[in-house]
Amino acid sequence: MTQGAGQGPETERTATLRDFRVPAYVHESGPYVPHTQQDEVAPPAEESYPEAYTPTQRDLPVINRGDTLQVPVDPAPAAPAPQTAAGPGPLFVVGDVHGYLDELMTALREQGLVDEAGQWCAGTTRLWFLGDFTDRGPDGIGVIDLVMRLSAEAAAAGGYCKALMGNHELLLLGAKRFGDTPVNSGAGTATFQAAWLLNGGQKTDMDRLQDHHLQWMARLDALEEVDGYLLVHSDTTAYLDYGDSIEAVNDTVRERLTRNDADECWDLFRKFTKRFSFRDEGGADAVRSLLDTYGGTRIVHGHSPIPYLLGEVGSEDGEESSDPVVEGPHVYADGLAIAMDGGVTMAGKLLVRQLPLER
Repeated sequence: MTQGAGQGPETERTATLRDFRVPAYVHESGPYVPHTQQDEVAPPAEESYPEAYTPTQRDLPVINRGDTLQVPVDPAPAAPAPQTAAGPGPLFVVGDVHGYLDELMTALREQGLVDEAGQWCAGTTRLWFLGDFTDRGPDGIGVIDLVMRLSAEAAAAGGYCKALMGNHELLLLGAKRFGDTPVNSGAGTATFQAAWLLNGGQKTDMDRLQDHHLQWMARLDALEEVDGYLLVHSDTTAYLDYGDSIEAVNDTVRERLTRNDADECWDLFRKFTKRFSFRDEGGADAVRSLLDTYGGTRIVHGHSPIPYLLGEVGSEDGEESSDPVVEGPHVYADGLAIAMDGGVTMAGKLLVRQLPLER
């Protein structure tokens, strides 16, 4: 079994690399900022950023998963996922995992998707992971191995298990491929290696990373539409920069990764690290711009932890709530957006839910 939540050495290792006064490193967000720096205010929605924006400052308040925050777990496992007599099986989505393999296995069992041995037991069910499998948590490679195995087992049972590319997949790919090679960050010189460490990169993941993991990550789609749901990782409109159809975006992302150009890969990471496009005034219009272009009637995303979308942590005066409890997905932007990142890295819940959501 993997190391328990909050027990890894990542906090001590990454904290020594952080200097937010230097615009050379990208910091997305994560549970690694000393409490003395937690009085910063989250930035406005993405639309106010200049075109060359690079997230060089911490853009979310931070709560360490090792703190005393606790989230109640559903008292009883769910029944096995229902099967249909004909046609595709039920549709499930999974929020950001970030290396928390034990929490993922628990959530999958509760939804009846895997058995006690961790084997696929959901028949023709369709399961989508929304990206961010590694970094911050103790066993990112174990998470990737599990998703790859479940993909084969689900396909053999007539269902499927698929995954989208998150910004942390781009970050890990870049750290492995380019290391300390300087890139043009838009705000000075940066490196993937420094950004990866700053954002919770785990040495144990890098040591265990193999070619088949890299190939799997590089081939992931950036977005897909299933049953009227547009599935993406990041709550950003940056996908529009890469094509006017789902196929075009996915092809463009894969092509740029294939060219193995450090600056192009950095630009992908930079744009897919943006967040909060669907929040606040104009958020619903931002969602509609994606739906109108790529199809679907609602968007489902990870990336931005629900407590921040709800305003349960990180107030304008720098004070933070001590109890950011997430019970399920967050529906917002006039009901057009569904957020699935329950905040597992900050003592929140790793969300696995069936669509459509129960009212």
